[in-house]
Amino acid sequence: MALIKSISGIRGTIGGKAGDGLTPVDVVKFAAAYGTWVLQTTNNNTIVIGRDARLSGDMVNKLVCATLQGLGIHVIDVGLSTTPTVEMVVPDKKAGGGIILTASHNPKQWNALKLLNQHGEFISDAEGKLVLEIAEKEAFEFAQVNDLGQYKQAEDALQKHIEAILNLPLVDVEAIAAKDFRVAIDCVNSSGGIAVPMLLEALGVTKIEKLFCEPDGNFAHNPEPLPENLREISKVIEKGKFDLGIVVDPDVDRLALVSEDGSMFGEEYTLVAVADYVLKNTVGNTVSNLSSTRALLDVTEKAGGNYYAAAVGEVNVVNMMKAQNAIIGGEGNGGIIYPELHYGRDALVGIALFLTHLAKSDMSMTRLRNSYPSYYISKNKIELTPDVDVDNVLVQMQHRYAKQPINTIDGVKIEFGKEWVHLRKSNTEPIIRIYAESDSNATAEHLANKIIADIKEIISEKA
Repeated sequence: MALIKSISGIRGTIGGKAGDGLTPVDVVKFAAAYGTWVLQTTNNNTIVIGRDARLSGDMVNKLVCATLQGLGIHVIDVGLSTTPTVEMVVPDKKAGGGIILTASHNPKQWNALKLLNQHGEFISDAEGKLVLEIAEKEAFEFAQVNDLGQYKQAEDALQKHIEAILNLPLVDVEAIAAKDFRVAIDCVNSSGGIAVPMLLEALGVTKIEKLFCEPDGNFAHNPEPLPENLREISKVIEKGKFDLGIVVDPDVDRLALVSEDGSMFGEEYTLVAVADYVLKNTVGNTVSNLSSTRALLDVTEKAGGNYYAAAVGEVNVVNMMKAQNAIIGGEGNGGIIYPELHYGRDALVGIALFLTHLAKSDMSMTRLRNSYPSYYISKNKIELTPDVDVDNVLVQMQHRYAKQPINTIDGVKIEFGKEWVHLRKSNTEPIIRIYAESDSNATAEHLANKIIADIKEIISEKA
């Protein structure tokens, strides 16, 4: 069993002893801490709750809602929904915050409480530390019987989310409908099985092959939308006459695409393609994290904008987007952040913008993908013994490559022309994660192996 407390929320496997797994005791304790923080910092006693379809969702939802009511907080429950939907409801309802009950791409035994501020955005590091402190000290006090919070449902939240997407100037429903796309979708038996077909039908897509769209929480495969987990939809598309495939994770904030021949469009290129379309219609800047492909930089500069790199993590990307007035941003895991709608990763708006782009480009998926610069990212890690000073290793790597452009806002990123390596330490174990990108997979692997060899040499010199 596992329980992970972090600044962004609490995540764990269901069951076990309190403090070891995500038990009802832990859910209540953390929900009470967050509710107390909202009351103390916003003077607002309304919180929005929503969840994905995982098996423990209903149980955790009931515990969280009841706990918040016990604090005197009014709960607006959007029920089975998506992360971006909850993010939009919070400011729409003028709530003090929101909790999304989802463990994102983690397997079905996991669940989590992800915490939003009053703007519908993930809470900051400092805010998360305050919530953790309240939980640790159990510094919460429950309301008297006459002051208990009220509970109500908001069943139209998803429909309003889709309507807001349809009203975006860059979403062209007529162009999409005119193409009469034939689409296969994989929603991994979670809430995307409700949201994605609803959106596609609203966009005029009538030919939809549904895979794993029953939102019962029994994930048909590993829910992370990586190529190795998407073999079923790839086979379906390869055998049928489909224009594309659409895949989302359990809480619908990541979007992966499959080309008409069954090949992967590439999760790194979801953001690149959507940004390309947005930049063709709006002059502006873009942001992604340090571990995302430089193809976004290429597309941005070609369009006359400026690209900026943020530390890994959605909250960091959002902060950089605001600071640089970016018109599109996100992460290379298929996360699209389009501020015209809201500041949060949103697979639904990504689908609408991408389909508009595909329709207007008059290209197939493979032709569109081939129109972008091709880069390959090699993802590796090196496991170290607990006695190794990881921070010192990263400092020594900076010294070793001092003549190269280096970014240290999140670990160490070293640039070699159009190639780069990003080194990040784990906060929970003695591991350095190593990401390397080049214009060929073999070169990216070679670059990563060279850096790994350097790290081992630095460690041996200290021994």
